[in-house]
Amino acid sequence: MFIQTQSTQNPSSLMFYPGKPVEIESADFSNVCSALGSPLTKSIYFIDGVVRVFFGSDFATVTV
Repeated sequence: MFIQTQSTQNPSSLMFYPGKPVEIESADFSNVCSALGSPLTKSIYFIDGVVRVFFGSDFATVTV
C-alpha cells in the first residue's frame, strides 16, 4: 500500500493519507488509554514517542 505523507503546522505531527477510508467520523486519541477500543491506534501507540493520534475520514495524524 502506498501512503502519502504531509507535514502539518505542528512540526511534531505528520499526516498520513492511505488512499482508503480511515474512519467514518473523526476520532482523537490523546493517550494510549483512550485507544483501548481501537486496535490500529493501540498499534500506533506502540511506536516509541507517539503522544497523540487523530483520525479523519481519509487520513491519520500522528504526533510525537
